[in-house]
Amino acid sequence: MPEAIEIQLKKGALELCVLALLHQHDSYAYDIAARLADAIGMGEGTIYPLMRRLQSDGLVETYLVESSAGPPRKYYKLTEAGKRSFVSQQTAWTSFSGAVDEILGGAK
Repeated sequence: MPEAIEIQLKKGALELCVLALLHQHDSYAYDIAARLADAIGMGEGTIYPLMRRLQSDGLVETYLVESSAGPPRKYYKLTEAGKRSFVSQQTAWTSFSGAVDEILGGAK
């Protein structure tokens, strides 16, 4: 797959993936970045600006958790608006990806 197309596909799904991870459990940005790097090859540098935007949009909120290995960690959790956004985006993604799969299946 040409690199530019792959990057655009990943960017398009990134917010949904972050919301999905936070829907599973609260987490800190480095852990989210590491999980996304392993799963879809998304770099750490893209996560921090997204987390700030999600917070300013009211989809996530933060709280601090003491760490035995250094300063407290900032954890992110979904707000009620974030939970609604996740469900809405998940529904849209399922519909869209199903339609694309159907079209691709017919293109064989």
